Amino acid sequence: MHSRSYYTTRQAISQQQQSQSSVSSGKDLPPAHQASLPQTPRTNPVYQSTGYTSVTPQQPASATYNPYPYAPKVLPSPLQIQPRSQYPVHPDVRLKKLPFFDLLAELLKPSSLMPQGSMRLQENTFAFHLTPQQSTDVASSRDCRAGSKMDYTVQIQMRFCLQETSCEQEDCFPPSIAVKVNGKLCPLPNPIPTNKPGVEPKRPPRPVNISPLVKLSPTVANQIHVTWSADYGRRYAIAIYLVRKLSSAELLSRLKNRGVRHSDYTRGLIKEKLNEDADSEIATTSLRVSLACPLGKMRMCTPCRASTCSHLQCFDASLFLQMNERKPTWNCPVCDKPALYDNLVIDGYFQEVLNSKKLLPDVNEIQLLQDGSWENLVPKKEKDKEKSETKVITNSQDRKIDVDTVDLDESNLTPPKQKKRAEIIDLISDSDDDDEHTTPTQSIKKMTSGTSSPKKSQTSSISSTSESPELMIIDLE
Repeated sequence: MHSRSYYTTRQAISQQQQSQSSVSSGKDLPPAHQASLPQTPRTNPVYQSTGYTSVTPQQPASATYNPYPYAPKVLPSPLQIQPRSQYPVHPDVRLKKLPFFDLLAELLKPSSLMPQGSMRLQENTFAFHLTPQQSTDVASSRDCRAGSKMDYTVQIQMRFCLQETSCEQEDCFPPSIAVKVNGKLCPLPNPIPTNKPGVEPKRPPRPVNISPLVKLSPTVANQIHVTWSADYGRRYAIAIYLVRKLSSAELLSRLKNRGVRHSDYTRGLIKEKLNEDADSEIATTSLRVSLACPLGKMRMCTPCRASTCSHLQCFDASLFLQMNERKPTWNCPVCDKPALYDNLVIDGYFQEVLNSKKLLPDVNEIQLLQDGSWENLVPKKEKDKEKSETKVITNSQDRKIDVDTVDLDESNLTPPKQKKRAEIIDLISDSDDDDEHTTPTQSIKKMTSGTSSPKKSQTSSISSTSESPELMIIDLE
Protein backbone atom coordinates (compact mmCIF):
# COMPACT_ATOMS: atom_id res chain seq x y z
CA MET A 1 0.00 0.00 0.00
CA HIS A 2 2.72 2.36 0.98
CA SER A 3 4.95 1.24 -1.89
CA ARG A 4 2.18 1.82 -4.43
CA SER A 5 1.54 5.34 -3.15
CA TYR A 6 5.30 6.09 -3.20
CA TYR A 7 5.48 4.87 -6.78
CA THR A 8 2.51 6.96 -7.95
CA THR A 9 3.94 10.02 -6.23
CA ARG A 10 7.30 9.48 -7.86
CA GLN A 11 5.69 9.03 -11.27
CA ALA A 12 3.69 12.22 -10.90
CA ILE A 13 6.80 14.20 -10.02
CA SER A 14 8.66 12.87 -13.06
CA GLN A 15 5.75 13.69 -15.37
CA GLN A 16 5.63 17.21 -13.98
CA GLN A 17 9.36 17.67 -14.60
CA GLN A 18 9.01 16.43 -18.17
CA SER A 19 6.18 18.83 -18.84
CA GLN A 20 8.21 21.73 -17.50
CA SER A 21 11.17 20.80 -19.66
CA SER A 22 9.01 20.51 -22.71
CA VAL A 23 7.51 23.89 -22.05
CA SER A 24 10.96 25.44 -21.61
CA SER A 25 12.18 23.86 -24.81
CA GLY A 26 9.03 24.75 -26.74
CA LYS A 27 8.46 21.30 -28.21
CA ASP A 28 4.74 21.09 -27.26
CA LEU A 29 4.03 24.65 -28.32
CA PRO A 30 2.61 25.49 -31.70
CA PRO A 31 5.05 26.45 -34.45
CA ALA A 32 4.22 30.13 -34.16
CA HIS A 33 5.11 30.16 -30.47
CA GLN A 34 8.25 28.09 -31.05
CA ALA A 35 9.59 30.69 -33.49
CA SER A 36 9.20 33.44 -30.90
CA LEU A 37 11.40 31.68 -28.34
CA PRO A 38 15.13 32.69 -28.15
CA GLN A 39 17.58 30.24 -29.67
CA THR A 40 20.30 29.08 -27.24
CA PRO A 41 23.37 27.14 -28.35
CA ARG A 42 23.45 23.49 -27.54
CA THR A 43 26.11 22.28 -25.15
CA ASN A 44 27.06 18.82 -24.20
CA PRO A 45 26.14 17.97 -20.65
CA VAL A 46 29.14 18.17 -18.34
CA TYR A 47 29.10 16.34 -15.07
CA GLN A 48 31.25 17.19 -12.09
CA SER A 49 34.18 14.93 -11.63
CA THR A 50 34.62 13.21 -8.35
CA GLY A 51 38.40 13.88 -8.52
CA TYR A 52 40.49 16.43 -6.65
CA THR A 53 40.12 19.20 -9.20
CA SER A 54 37.06 21.34 -9.42
CA VAL A 55 36.05 21.91 -13.04
CA THR A 56 33.63 24.61 -13.99
CA PRO A 57 30.88 23.73 -16.46
CA GLN A 58 32.57 25.82 -19.17
CA GLN A 59 35.92 23.91 -18.84
CA PRO A 60 36.48 20.40 -20.18
CA ALA A 61 37.10 17.61 -17.76
CA SER A 62 40.56 16.92 -19.23
CA ALA A 63 42.48 19.02 -16.60
CA THR A 64 45.80 17.62 -15.36
CA TYR A 65 46.02 16.17 -11.92
CA ASN A 66 47.90 18.41 -9.43
CA PRO A 67 48.60 16.83 -6.07
CA TYR A 68 49.70 20.27 -4.60
CA PRO A 69 46.99 22.82 -5.39
CA TYR A 70 48.92 25.60 -3.60
CA ALA A 71 52.45 26.70 -4.55
CA PRO A 72 54.99 25.96 -1.78
CA LYS A 73 57.05 28.70 -0.15
CA VAL A 74 60.51 28.86 -1.76
CA LEU A 75 63.25 29.47 0.80
CA PRO A 76 66.59 30.98 -0.39
CA SER A 77 69.79 29.08 0.08
CA PRO A 78 72.07 30.06 3.01
CA LEU A 79 74.57 31.72 0.64
CA GLN A 80 71.93 34.15 -0.61
CA ILE A 81 70.99 35.41 2.84
CA GLN A 82 72.60 38.85 3.21
CA PRO A 83 72.09 41.18 6.13
CA ARG A 84 71.36 44.19 3.97
CA SER A 85 70.46 46.23 7.00
CA GLN A 86 74.08 46.03 8.20
CA TYR A 87 75.44 47.31 4.88
CA PRO A 88 73.71 50.56 3.95
CA VAL A 89 74.26 51.71 0.42
CA HIS A 90 75.36 55.20 1.49
CA PRO A 91 76.51 55.12 5.12
CA ASP A 92 76.83 58.32 7.12
CA VAL A 93 80.63 58.35 6.91
CA ARG A 94 82.71 61.55 7.01
CA LEU A 95 86.29 61.48 5.77
CA LYS A 96 88.95 63.78 7.15
CA LYS A 97 89.69 66.91 5.19
CA LEU A 98 93.06 66.87 3.43
CA PRO A 99 95.03 70.13 3.85
CA PHE A 100 96.59 70.07 0.38
CA PHE A 101 93.24 69.65 -1.44
CA ASP A 102 90.16 71.85 -1.73
CA LEU A 103 86.92 69.92 -2.15
CA LEU A 104 85.02 71.01 -5.28
CA ALA A 105 82.33 68.32 -5.73
CA GLU A 106 81.25 64.89 -4.52
CA LEU A 107 81.08 62.57 -7.53
CA LEU A 108 80.27 59.39 -5.56
CA LYS A 109 78.96 59.54 -2.01
CA PRO A 110 80.61 57.20 0.50
CA SER A 111 79.27 53.80 -0.55
CA SER A 112 79.53 50.47 1.23
CA LEU A 113 81.68 47.66 -0.08
CA MET A 114 79.05 44.92 0.27
CA PRO A 115 80.30 41.32 0.43
CA GLN A 116 78.37 38.87 -1.74
CA GLY A 117 78.17 35.41 -0.19
CA SER A 118 80.65 33.71 2.10
CA MET A 119 83.62 33.78 -0.28
CA ARG A 120 86.76 35.51 0.94
CA LEU A 121 87.46 37.38 -2.30
CA GLN A 122 84.71 39.94 -2.90
CA GLU A 123 84.00 42.39 -5.70
CA ASN A 124 81.75 45.39 -6.30
CA THR A 125 81.19 47.78 -9.19
CA PHE A 126 80.39 51.48 -8.92
CA ALA A 127 79.65 54.19 -11.49
CA PHE A 128 79.81 57.99 -11.57
CA HIS A 129 79.33 60.75 -14.16
CA LEU A 130 80.94 64.12 -14.84
CA THR A 131 79.16 67.30 -15.78
CA PRO A 132 80.35 69.26 -18.84
CA GLN A 133 81.93 71.92 -16.60
CA GLN A 134 83.74 69.33 -14.49
CA SER A 135 85.12 67.60 -17.58
CA THR A 136 86.39 70.93 -18.89
CA ASP A 137 88.02 71.86 -15.57
CA VAL A 138 89.91 68.58 -15.32
CA ALA A 139 91.04 68.63 -18.95
CA SER A 140 92.23 72.25 -18.81
CA SER A 141 94.26 71.67 -15.62
CA ARG A 142 96.41 68.98 -17.23
CA ASP A 143 100.14 69.69 -16.99
CA CYS A 144 102.21 67.79 -19.57
CA ARG A 145 105.82 68.87 -19.29
CA ALA A 146 108.67 67.19 -21.08
CA GLY A 147 110.40 64.63 -18.90
CA SER A 148 107.81 64.77 -16.12
CA LYS A 149 104.72 62.82 -15.22
CA MET A 150 101.29 63.98 -16.27
CA ASP A 151 99.81 65.94 -13.41
CA TYR A 152 96.45 67.58 -12.84
CA THR A 153 95.69 70.62 -10.71
CA VAL A 154 92.01 69.66 -10.66
CA GLN A 155 91.91 65.95 -9.83
CA ILE A 156 89.40 63.13 -9.51
CA GLN A 157 90.26 61.51 -6.21
CA MET A 158 89.33 58.05 -4.92
CA ARG A 159 89.37 57.36 -1.18
CA PHE A 160 88.71 54.32 1.02
CA CYS A 161 87.89 54.31 4.73
CA LEU A 162 86.29 52.28 7.50
CA GLN A 163 82.54 52.45 8.05
CA GLU A 164 82.66 54.26 11.37
CA THR A 165 80.18 57.06 11.94
CA SER A 166 81.42 58.15 15.37
CA CYS A 167 84.10 60.52 14.04
CA GLU A 168 85.88 61.62 10.88
CA GLN A 169 87.73 58.76 9.26
CA GLU A 170 91.24 58.63 7.84
CA ASP A 171 92.09 56.85 4.61
CA CYS A 172 92.25 53.08 5.05
CA PHE A 173 92.58 50.47 2.30
CA PRO A 174 90.87 47.06 2.54
CA PRO A 175 93.18 44.01 2.53
CA SER A 176 94.27 42.57 -0.83
CA ILE A 177 92.57 45.38 -2.72
CA ALA A 178 92.74 45.82 -6.49
CA VAL A 179 90.93 48.55 -8.43
CA LYS A 180 90.13 48.84 -12.12
CA VAL A 181 88.90 52.12 -13.58
CA ASN A 182 87.13 51.65 -16.92
CA GLY A 183 88.81 48.27 -17.31
CA LYS A 184 92.35 49.55 -16.61
CA LEU A 185 94.28 48.60 -13.49
CA CYS A 186 94.68 51.57 -11.15
CA PRO A 187 98.07 51.99 -9.40
CA LEU A 188 97.78 52.11 -5.60
CA PRO A 189 100.30 53.17 -2.92
CA ASN A 190 102.91 50.49 -2.32
CA PRO A 191 102.40 48.44 0.87
CA ILE A 192 104.63 49.18 3.84
CA PRO A 193 106.77 46.07 4.55
CA THR A 194 106.49 44.50 7.99
CA ASN A 195 108.65 42.04 9.93
CA LYS A 196 105.75 40.41 11.76
CA PRO A 197 105.02 36.90 10.48
CA GLY A 198 101.52 36.26 9.20
CA VAL A 199 100.62 39.96 9.08
CA GLU A 200 99.66 41.44 5.74
CA PRO A 201 101.51 44.70 4.99
CA LYS A 202 99.30 47.77 4.96
CA ARG A 203 99.25 50.52 2.39
CA PRO A 204 99.96 54.10 3.48
CA PRO A 205 96.77 56.09 4.10
CA ARG A 206 96.68 58.32 1.03
CA PRO A 207 94.09 59.27 -1.58
CA VAL A 208 94.43 57.92 -5.12
CA ASN A 209 94.43 60.21 -8.14
CA ILE A 210 92.45 58.44 -10.92
CA SER A 211 92.28 61.42 -13.30
CA PRO A 212 94.42 59.80 -16.06
CA LEU A 213 92.05 56.78 -16.16
CA VAL A 214 88.75 58.67 -16.18
CA LYS A 215 86.78 59.38 -19.36
CA LEU A 216 86.46 63.15 -19.44
CA SER A 217 83.07 63.12 -21.13
CA PRO A 218 79.67 64.05 -19.70
CA THR A 219 77.88 61.45 -21.84
CA VAL A 220 79.86 58.37 -20.78
CA ALA A 221 79.69 56.72 -17.35
CA ASN A 222 82.90 55.79 -15.55
CA GLN A 223 83.00 52.29 -14.07
CA ILE A 224 85.05 51.37 -10.98
CA HIS A 225 85.53 47.68 -10.23
CA VAL A 226 86.86 46.93 -6.73
CA THR A 227 88.18 43.55 -5.59
CA TRP A 228 89.16 42.95 -1.97
CA SER A 229 89.36 40.29 0.72
CA ALA A 230 86.55 40.19 3.25
CA ASP A 231 87.73 41.33 6.66
CA TYR A 232 85.30 39.94 9.21
CA GLY A 233 84.34 42.52 11.80
CA ARG A 234 85.46 45.47 9.66
CA ARG A 235 83.48 47.17 6.93
CA TYR A 236 84.81 49.58 4.32
CA ALA A 237 83.47 52.35 2.11
CA ILE A 238 84.56 54.06 -1.10
CA ALA A 239 84.10 57.68 -2.19
CA ILE A 240 84.99 59.74 -5.28
CA TYR A 241 85.66 63.49 -5.07
CA LEU A 242 86.60 66.34 -7.39
CA VAL A 243 89.38 68.34 -5.72
CA ARG A 244 91.87 71.12 -6.42
CA LYS A 245 95.50 70.53 -5.46
CA LEU A 246 97.31 73.18 -3.38
CA SER A 247 101.02 73.89 -2.87
CA SER A 248 102.96 74.46 0.34
CA ALA A 249 103.35 78.15 -0.51
CA GLU A 250 99.57 78.54 -0.73
CA LEU A 251 99.13 76.85 2.63
CA LEU A 252 101.80 79.11 4.15
CA SER A 253 100.01 82.22 2.92
CA ARG A 254 96.73 80.92 4.35
CA LEU A 255 98.47 80.27 7.66
CA LYS A 256 99.79 83.84 7.74
CA ASN A 257 96.35 85.20 6.86
CA ARG A 258 94.94 83.59 9.99
CA GLY A 259 97.01 85.98 12.05
CA VAL A 260 99.79 85.74 14.63
CA ARG A 261 99.24 84.70 18.22
CA HIS A 262 99.99 87.64 20.50
CA SER A 263 103.37 87.67 22.22
CA ASP A 264 101.76 88.12 25.64
CA TYR A 265 100.36 84.60 25.42
CA THR A 266 103.83 83.05 25.12
CA ARG A 267 105.23 85.47 27.68
CA GLY A 268 102.61 84.25 30.14
CA LEU A 269 103.59 80.64 29.44
CA ILE A 270 107.23 81.48 30.15
CA LYS A 271 106.37 83.07 33.49
CA GLU A 272 104.15 80.15 34.39
CA LYS A 273 106.82 77.55 33.62
CA LEU A 274 109.59 79.39 35.48
CA ASN A 275 107.48 80.25 38.54
CA GLU A 276 106.03 76.78 39.05
CA ASP A 277 109.00 75.62 41.16
CA ALA A 278 109.72 78.94 42.82
CA ASP A 279 109.02 77.60 46.34
CA SER A 280 111.01 74.40 45.94
CA GLU A 281 114.68 74.01 46.84
CA ILE A 282 115.69 73.38 43.23
CA ALA A 283 113.97 75.97 41.08
CA THR A 284 114.38 76.69 37.39
CA THR A 285 115.39 80.29 36.89
CA SER A 286 115.81 80.32 33.10
CA LEU A 287 115.06 78.34 29.97
CA ARG A 288 117.15 77.79 26.87
CA VAL A 289 115.34 77.87 23.54
CA SER A 290 116.89 77.36 20.12
CA LEU A 291 116.13 79.67 17.23
CA ALA A 292 117.21 77.01 14.72
CA CYS A 293 114.51 74.86 13.17
CA PRO A 294 114.84 71.18 14.17
CA LEU A 295 114.08 70.21 10.56
CA GLY A 296 116.55 72.34 8.61
CA LYS A 297 119.02 73.19 11.43
CA MET A 298 118.88 76.82 10.29
CA ARG A 299 117.45 79.95 11.88
CA MET A 300 113.68 80.04 11.59
CA CYS A 301 111.86 82.54 9.41
CA THR A 302 108.25 81.83 10.43
CA PRO A 303 108.24 80.28 13.93
CA CYS A 304 105.16 78.20 14.60
CA ARG A 305 103.96 75.24 16.63
CA ALA A 306 100.71 73.34 17.15
CA SER A 307 98.21 74.66 19.65
CA THR A 308 98.00 71.13 21.08
CA CYS A 309 101.72 71.09 22.00
CA SER A 310 102.85 72.11 25.50
CA HIS A 311 106.48 73.02 24.71
CA LEU A 312 107.83 76.48 23.85
CA GLN A 313 110.22 75.32 21.12
CA CYS A 314 109.02 76.31 17.64
CA PHE A 315 109.82 75.11 14.12
CA ASP A 316 109.82 76.80 10.74
CA ALA A 317 106.38 76.72 9.12
CA SER A 318 107.68 76.73 5.54
CA LEU A 319 109.96 73.71 6.04
CA PHE A 320 107.26 71.84 7.92
CA LEU A 321 104.74 72.33 5.10
CA GLN A 322 107.25 71.36 2.42
CA MET A 323 108.08 68.16 4.28
CA ASN A 324 104.40 67.20 4.56
CA GLU A 325 103.80 68.06 0.92
CA ARG A 326 106.19 65.27 -0.09
CA LYS A 327 105.28 62.79 2.63
CA PRO A 328 102.27 63.77 4.74
CA THR A 329 102.74 62.69 8.35
CA TRP A 330 101.67 65.86 10.23
CA ASN A 331 103.71 65.07 13.35
CA CYS A 332 105.45 67.70 15.45
CA PRO A 333 109.26 67.57 14.89
CA VAL A 334 109.84 68.52 18.54
CA CYS A 335 107.58 66.15 20.51
CA ASP A 336 106.48 63.80 17.68
CA LYS A 337 102.80 64.29 18.55
CA PRO A 338 100.11 65.02 15.93
CA ALA A 339 100.39 68.57 14.62
CA LEU A 340 97.56 69.03 12.12
CA TYR A 341 97.47 71.97 9.76
CA ASP A 342 94.32 73.39 11.33
CA ASN A 343 96.12 73.51 14.71
CA LEU A 344 99.25 75.35 13.52
CA VAL A 345 99.80 78.81 15.03
CA ILE A 346 102.50 81.41 14.32
CA ASP A 347 104.13 82.50 17.60
CA GLY A 348 104.32 86.29 17.95
CA TYR A 349 106.85 86.22 20.81
CA PHE A 350 109.54 84.40 18.84
CA GLN A 351 108.67 86.44 15.77
CA GLU A 352 109.58 89.55 17.75
CA VAL A 353 112.80 87.91 18.94
CA LEU A 354 113.88 87.09 15.39
CA ASN A 355 113.11 90.63 14.21
CA SER A 356 114.78 92.32 17.20
CA LYS A 357 118.02 94.29 16.81
CA LYS A 358 119.10 92.95 20.17
CA LEU A 359 119.64 89.51 18.68
CA LEU A 360 123.24 88.90 17.63
CA PRO A 361 123.77 87.63 14.08
CA ASP A 362 125.68 84.48 15.05
CA VAL A 363 123.51 83.48 18.02
CA ASN A 364 121.02 80.64 17.56
CA GLU A 365 120.03 80.22 21.21
CA ILE A 366 118.39 82.57 23.66
CA GLN A 367 117.79 82.40 27.39
CA LEU A 368 114.27 83.03 28.71
CA LEU A 369 114.08 84.73 32.10
CA GLN A 370 111.45 84.67 34.84
CA ASP A 371 109.97 88.04 33.93
CA GLY A 372 109.32 86.89 30.35
CA SER A 373 112.29 88.70 28.83
CA TRP A 374 115.16 87.11 26.95
CA GLU A 375 118.86 87.55 26.31
CA ASN A 376 121.46 86.19 23.92
CA LEU A 377 123.11 82.94 24.89
CA VAL A 378 126.68 82.84 23.60
CA PRO A 379 128.36 79.41 23.73
CA LYS A 380 131.42 78.99 25.99
CA LYS A 381 133.67 77.98 23.12
CA GLU A 382 133.03 81.25 21.37
CA LYS A 383 133.70 83.14 24.58
CA ASP A 384 137.03 81.37 25.09
CA LYS A 385 137.91 81.95 21.46
CA GLU A 386 137.23 85.66 21.80
CA LYS A 387 139.40 85.86 24.93
CA SER A 388 142.30 84.04 23.28
CA GLU A 389 142.08 86.28 20.24
CA THR A 390 142.27 89.40 22.38
CA LYS A 391 145.32 88.07 24.25
CA VAL A 392 147.17 87.39 21.03
CA ILE A 393 146.41 90.85 19.80
CA THR A 394 147.74 92.53 22.95
CA ASN A 395 150.90 90.44 22.93
CA SER A 396 151.60 91.26 19.32
CA GLN A 397 151.03 94.94 20.02
CA ASP A 398 153.47 94.79 22.93
CA ARG A 399 156.04 93.19 20.73
CA LYS A 400 155.64 95.87 18.12
CA ILE A 401 155.99 98.54 20.73
CA ASP A 402 159.20 96.97 22.07
CA VAL A 403 160.70 96.80 18.61
CA ASP A 404 159.77 100.37 17.91
CA THR A 405 161.39 101.61 21.10
CA VAL A 406 164.58 99.76 20.33
CA ASP A 407 164.77 101.20 16.84
CA LEU A 408 164.04 104.72 17.96
CA ASP A 409 166.03 104.98 21.18
CA GLU A 410 169.13 102.94 20.49
CA SER A 411 171.30 104.03 17.59
CA ASN A 412 174.04 101.46 18.18
CA LEU A 413 173.34 97.74 18.20
CA THR A 414 176.90 96.94 19.38
CA PRO A 415 176.03 96.00 22.95
CA PRO A 416 174.17 92.88 21.93
CA LYS A 417 177.11 91.99 19.68
CA GLN A 418 179.52 92.55 22.54
CA LYS A 419 177.43 90.27 24.69
CA LYS A 420 177.62 87.62 22.05
CA ARG A 421 181.41 88.10 21.81
CA ALA A 422 181.75 87.74 25.54
CA GLU A 423 179.68 84.59 25.48
CA ILE A 424 181.80 83.23 22.66
CA ILE A 425 185.00 83.96 24.50
CA ASP A 426 183.67 82.26 27.57
CA LEU A 427 182.66 79.17 25.64
CA ILE A 428 185.89 78.69 23.71
CA SER A 429 188.58 79.78 26.12
CA ASP A 430 190.44 76.97 27.90
CA SER A 431 193.43 78.87 29.33
CA ASP A 432 194.18 78.98 33.01
CA ASP A 433 194.42 82.77 33.07
CA ASP A 434 190.84 83.12 31.96
CA ASP A 435 189.69 80.66 34.58
CA GLU A 436 191.24 82.72 37.32
CA HIS A 437 189.54 85.95 36.30
CA THR A 438 186.11 84.46 35.51
CA THR A 439 183.19 84.90 37.84
CA PRO A 440 181.09 81.97 39.13
CA THR A 441 178.29 82.82 36.77
CA GLN A 442 180.62 82.75 33.82
CA SER A 443 181.91 79.35 34.89
CA ILE A 444 178.36 78.04 35.01
CA LYS A 445 177.85 79.36 31.48
CA LYS A 446 180.96 77.51 30.40
CA MET A 447 179.72 74.24 31.84
CA THR A 448 176.26 74.46 30.37
CA SER A 449 177.26 75.74 26.97
CA GLY A 450 180.13 73.29 26.66
CA THR A 451 177.98 70.28 27.35
CA SER A 452 174.98 71.34 25.34
CA SER A 453 176.15 72.22 21.84
CA PRO A 454 179.82 72.34 20.95
CA LYS A 455 179.06 72.52 17.26
CA LYS A 456 177.11 75.71 17.70
CA SER A 457 180.00 77.28 19.59
CA GLN A 458 182.38 76.48 16.77
CA THR A 459 180.13 77.97 14.15
CA SER A 460 179.58 81.07 16.20
CA SER A 461 183.32 81.49 16.71
CA ILE A 462 183.92 81.23 13.00
CA SER A 463 181.36 83.86 12.29
CA SER A 464 182.89 86.15 14.85
CA THR A 465 186.44 85.89 13.46
CA SER A 466 185.62 88.17 10.62
CA GLU A 467 184.74 90.94 13.06
CA SER A 468 187.51 90.52 15.71
CA PRO A 469 190.70 88.88 14.47
CA GLU A 470 192.45 89.49 17.83
CA LEU A 471 190.03 87.23 19.63
CA MET A 472 190.56 84.70 16.91
CA ILE A 473 194.28 84.62 17.66
CA ILE A 474 193.68 84.12 21.35
CA ASP A 475 191.28 81.24 20.67
CA LEU A 476 193.74 79.46 18.44
CA GLU A 477 196.50 79.56 21.01
